[in-house]
Amino acid sequence: MPFIPKTTDYDLSPYTGLTRQSWIEAGEYLLNGIFQHIRSFTDPVVMPRKETKVTYPHSADAVWEIKAEYFEGLTRTFFIAAPLIHINPDIEAGGYRLREYYKSHVLRSCTPGDPVSVGRYEELQELAGDSVRPFQQTVETCALVICLWICKEEIWDTYTKEEKDLIADFLSGFAHGNTVPQNWRLFNMLDLAFLNMEGYPIDKDIMRSHAQSILAYYAGDGWYRDGHSFDYYSCWAFNVYAPIWNQWYGYEHEPWIADRFEEQSNRLMETYGDFFDADGWTNMWGRSNIYRNAATSPFDGNMMLRNGTADPGRARRISSGSLLQFFSRDDFLWEGIPTLGFYGQFTPLVQGYSCAESPFWLGKAFLCLHLPADHPFWTARENNGTWDKLGANEVKLTVLDGPALCFSNHQANGETILRSGKVVKNLMDEHGIWNYGKLSYNTKYPWESKPTGTGPDEAEYAPLVESQQYVLYDTTVKELQKANVTLWHGDREGVLYRRQFFNYSLNQESHWIQAMNLADFPVPCGILRADKLRLFRHTAVITLGGYGFPDNGTEVSWKSEGNARAVILKGSDHTGRPRQMAMTIYDGWDDLRLIHSTGTNPDSERSVIPYAVLKREKQYGYEPFLLISQVLTKESHEDFSEDEIFPIREICYSDPQRCGGYGPTRIRLKDGSEKTIDFSGIEGRLML
Repeated sequence: MPFIPKTTDYDLSPYTGLTRQSWIEAGEYLLNGIFQHIRSFTDPVVMPRKETKVTYPHSADAVWEIKAEYFEGLTRTFFIAAPLIHINPDIEAGGYRLREYYKSHVLRSCTPGDPVSVGRYEELQELAGDSVRPFQQTVETCALVICLWICKEEIWDTYTKEEKDLIADFLSGFAHGNTVPQNWRLFNMLDLAFLNMEGYPIDKDIMRSHAQSILAYYAGDGWYRDGHSFDYYSCWAFNVYAPIWNQWYGYEHEPWIADRFEEQSNRLMETYGDFFDADGWTNMWGRSNIYRNAATSPFDGNMMLRNGTADPGRARRISSGSLLQFFSRDDFLWEGIPTLGFYGQFTPLVQGYSCAESPFWLGKAFLCLHLPADHPFWTARENNGTWDKLGANEVKLTVLDGPALCFSNHQANGETILRSGKVVKNLMDEHGIWNYGKLSYNTKYPWESKPTGTGPDEAEYAPLVESQQYVLYDTTVKELQKANVTLWHGDREGVLYRRQFFNYSLNQESHWIQAMNLADFPVPCGILRADKLRLFRHTAVITLGGYGFPDNGTEVSWKSEGNARAVILKGSDHTGRPRQMAMTIYDGWDDLRLIHSTGTNPDSERSVIPYAVLKREKQYGYEPFLLISQVLTKESHEDFSEDEIFPIREICYSDPQRCGGYGPTRIRLKDGSEKTIDFSGIEGRLML
């Protein structure tokens, strides 16, 4: 059953109706689903697992993984329970008083020899036969200390000194132990800060070492590198944990570092609201998408700072909109718990470091309930920020060179489209390419995995098609190639320039690697592309897919104007909400087709993907270099106008052959605007 709030207030919250009480009800909705599976007070939080091949525990012999699952279940559901316990110490779920359940299981998880002990750091090293590896438990200790802080009076303060000492000794092992050199350092930092705050000894040099490393990951505009990549970990880890660390430790003991964390959180707030769409929806992008609306948690993080700058009315509007994006769907829960997917169960999304309880990281969004009822986050009237200010058909463009993110807010359809760069993925990491390497990510059209090609006339090109990706088939060496590296050049006069390499490898010079120079710019309902081939071997077939379109009964129509051709899809998503997409091809392309698929779309079981095709048979020759195309989307069945589907009035090439091999190309649009595509100079400013 989808979540339906009992309490709404459309005067205070004109966009969502949700209030603080609505959020409490949403938390209870989740907790009741969880505790229906707890058969006995002594049982750990282990949920039913629909997917068993990718997620852990990977075997019955992996004792440390079983212990990690116990801990994930306990601490991540505690994210939801802790603020509700603080608000109502007598709260129950599934017939259990949550205050007593979590108090008991937190202590037992730290107690050696207990059946639900999750393992001390030294014990796990011995079990794994590895003295240097980090363990999932480090992640969960951080969640634990946050929750113990939120409901301090109700649980932590009620332990005896001996019980506190036992828990503190358990925490200290992970706090001072090995960690992963990226966002994980913050887990150690919060463990250390909690221990210090409670009067236990810590190694302050270790704390300082981790903190300076976190600062060094900062890339600008509020974003940090997570390993190599940029993704929501910059938001739901760096920009949540660092503000908490400031409160607990930084402001007092490391003021210079704390000031930098505060500045960087405020910098994120300058643009982060525009990362979401007009409905407050979260884009499916980057890893760990099973965490869903946890992406809204940095708003709460900013409000923990001494001088946070987040707009409380907009922060709540986005947080509530993103919550409804998921909680209002009938496929969000499986047996009462969030699926391992973005909406329903979606195995192509799932990663091996997750277990059935991992989605409860979305509980970080519920940490906002630690803010008192009279806090501006709850009392300010909802506003829609940028979306309240855009004029008809206006597009707001935000370009962040540090994290290589370009996102556009489209008034005409209320969608936000993300284009990213600085992507390096192993050629075999298809999952990573889907998460990071697609040409664009749309809040209303989540990324689609490899289409199946279910139609009898689709066999020829089925292996070559991916949504929002170029795929190249080298007909000389009979090799299928995908773009696994995206270099970033940045914006020039409203056009974003990037380069993608196909089958990139450090074993080859880049001149011997097929590539595509990308140039694209927003139009009112989508993105127009004018990309340039950069091939050393031209005998190839190249395809370009549009977004995956949910196929719940799709009406298809075709149109043409001059040499341009378009396909228009009308239908609805899983919830019955109208959807419409149009893909148009211009110069450079040979054909426009459709491919049908099953089980590859996060929204619906069936889907259809429009795609363009180009065949090249000569090794050398002066043939068209520019591939011009467009994808439009909207959330209604009102027809696109002819000028929207075919927006180009004239393409002015520098070369008389009109191939775009050299010189600027001017694209004049029917609305009177003009864009110049000029790849000169990008070679000297390509960034990773």
